[in-house]
Amino acid sequence: MNEPIAELDVVALLSNIPAEGLVAGQTGTVVFVHDGGAAYEVEFILRPRRSVVTTVRADQLLKLKGLSAA
Repeated sequence: MNEPIAELDVVALLSNIPAEGLVAGQTGTVVFVHDGGAAYEVEFILRPRRSVVTTVRADQLLKLKGLSAA
């Protein structure tokens, strides 16, 4: 059973999002939960002083256990 993803959870991207320069395996922090978990706003740090916040569907994310930005 998958645990629900919540704000401040650390997640990994399961598929590329080329428009944002994101590749599968990249990690980010959930900053907002849409529609009870249908999609998430996730911040990905690309390099110092450069990040991307984008909406990602639930099926594109894997919650990383034992990690939280809080």
